[in-house]
Parts: sequence; structure tokens; C-alpha cells
Amino acid sequence: MSPARSAGLTARPPDFSQREFRASLGMFATGVTIVTARTATGELVGLTASSFNSVSLDPPLVLWSLGRLAGSMAAFSNGQHYAINVLAADQQALAERFASRNTDRWAGVSFTEGISGAPLLAGAAATFECFNRSQYAEGDHVIFVGEVERCGHRADASPLLYHGGKFYAEHPL
Repeated sequence: MSPARSAGLTARPPDFSQREFRASLGMFATGVTIVTARTATGELVGLTASSFNSVSLDPPLVLWSLGRLAGSMAAFSNGQHYAINVLAADQQALAERFASRNTDRWAGVSFTEGISGAPLLAGAAATFECFNRSQYAEGDHVIFVGEVERCGHRADASPLLYHGGKFYAEHPL
């Protein structure tokens, strides 16, 4: 427990709407990832996520978050491994497909199987194959911390970026 909480302190109520909060968060440019896994029964699972961040170099840890009500929550919370695929600038259509509902996300998608079975998407700028180390429920999301067992990248890849509700391709300044 944090020192503030153990002292009985709490945050002030927000003085803004959820819409304003979302719009303000959208001003932080992020990379775009697709988190993938294979369930115990062999089903492929994947979703687009921009909530990806490094945590530690030693041990190698990364994090991402998923809404508590997401349909894939059981697959990720019960699974032992997943992969985080950092998308390249030319993979916008893939990001949109894995963010949409009521579509076969995997139809025609090229991938290889990672060391623990999680799909590694062809053309990704980077991949992180993770052991599902820990999970933290916070607000309406669950934060997943993955211990990276294997990673790789394409040095020549430009990243796909997301800012203000739109996709961008990185161009060096």
C-alpha cells in the first residue's frame, strides 16, 4: 500500500469528464501493438493495444493493460505466455482489424509460432515473447507485467504511431 493510502489520504474527485480525460490522453503519441496468445485449447487470441511500456531491464519486464470487460480477458489472465508485436508503419490495416469486433481477426494473417506458442506477426517492427509474470487490477483495467523470454526487432522498420485518434508513420526529423 502506498504511504498516502496507508495514511488515509485519497485523491480529489476529478474536475473533468471522461471525454476530456480520453482526449487529453490521446495527445500522448504512442506506438501500436498487437498482443497475441494461444489458449490451452489452441485458439488464437489477439488485440490491438497502445498501452505498452518498458518496466525493467534486469529482469527484462514490460507491461500492457486490458479492459476488465474485454472478451479476451480470460484467455490472457489464465494463460502463461503471450507475445507483444510492435507494429511497423505499413501495418495500419492490421491494427484496425485487431481493434474491431465481429471479424475474423486471423483470416489471412501471416505469423510464426513463438517459443511458447504465441503468434509472432510477420512484418512487425519488434516482438516480445513474455511469461505472464503478474497482473494488477486497477480501475477498469488489468495491468499485465510480462517477463520477456525472447525479443527481436527489424532495425530498418519505421513504427506505426497513434496520436489524437489518428495513425501516423514516423519520419526522422
